[in-house]
Amino acid sequence: MSITRERLRQTFSEGGAQEIYQEVKSEGDFLGFARRYVFDSDYKVSRSALWGLTKAKAPELSTLQPLLNELIDQAIHTENSSVRRLTLNIIERLEMREDDLRTDFLDFCFEHAVKGDEFPGVQTLCMKLAYRMSKPYPELLDELRRLLETMEIEYYKPAVKGIRNKILSGKLR
Repeated sequence: MSITRERLRQTFSEGGAQEIYQEVKSEGDFLGFARRYVFDSDYKVSRSALWGLTKAKAPELSTLQPLLNELIDQAIHTENSSVRRLTLNIIERLEMREDDLRTDFLDFCFEHAVKGDEFPGVQTLCMKLAYRMSKPYPELLDELRRLLETMEIEYYKPAVKGIRNKILSGKLR
């Protein structure tokens, strides 16, 4: 069965995402698949394509490195929380060099890491990404620590608390 927009629009299960991944893997064209479907204007298509790509192993995902800036743009601008979370998941698994720092993305991550109405998956990914981007810059790392220290932590889910505590204790790698 080949991957089409219509099929992606109807993929709603873990098994369906795994099937998409296996087909893309057998074709060996992760980058072409991502270019075709990840940025689709139909959030169902985009979400399913991203979900399938989250199943990829590190070497397979590394082929998406040329799309880093487009993925960042999507994470910042999408209004769909599932697309945002899945896009952040892929960004988090790509290489980010010091010279890749985008202040708009760092600001986005700072904001969404502590945003009370954001989903915990997005919050934790934003914390991890903010930490990675801030690590080379002591002043940014201090700013992140201050932000995390001022969180009213009792209002957050355990996953968010856990990542926050790992960052503050220096145990997040």
